Amino acid sequence: MAETATPSETVNRVRGARRSPAEHLAEAFTSGSVPGTVTLTEIPYQAMVGIRVDRTSDAGARVASVTGGLPATCGDVAGTGSVNTLWLGPTEFMVVAPEEAHDSLGGSLVSDLTTALGNDAGQVVDLSANRTTFELSGSHARAVLEKTCSLDLHPRVFKAGTAVSTELAHIPVMLWKTSDESYRIFPRASFADFLGRWLLDAMREYASPEVP
Repeated sequence: MAETATPSETVNRVRGARRSPAEHLAEAFTSGSVPGTVTLTEIPYQAMVGIRVDRTSDAGARVASVTGGLPATCGDVAGTGSVNTLWLGPTEFMVVAPEEAHDSLGGSLVSDLTTALGNDAGQVVDLSANRTTFELSGSHARAVLEKTCSLDLHPRVFKAGTAVSTELAHIPVMLWKTSDESYRIFPRASFADFLGRWLLDAMREYASPEVP
């Protein structure tokens, strides 16, 4: 009789089989970063769920009870702690949570959202494998982004806690400013290699000594 894997064995098997979109760039990210000035890292395997629902409906209220709220306007981010929801459109949102929240790793985020939506109009889609997450931080992180981003990233305009859809190096991304000097970038997995290399190139000038 075949042995049945325990939940922890199943989780470990899932983790061992994964490869993040920018895993092969990890050493380059480390060597290309300048601590305190600008650093680039990948935060792989985050749980991400796309939601379509009218936030003012009963279904929207049920979904919001799972996510910790739904953002009301462009740029808003709802939620506290580890689970956050980014605004993509009037009835479209993206939930971002730690990898442990994913159903395949013992969590219940996708199933909880599906249950909350029920049979009402809307959609819940697991997007965890669709994107990866880059974190760009440091005193010159904004300067790196300004080399390619058409948004006004001045802190008077683009404040911490703001997330919007934009383009970096002609790649569509979600850009989330998580603190005064830290940004999270969500490119689709197929663009991770190109964007990661572009960001490294844009950071290169800060690794050189300043010319007196």
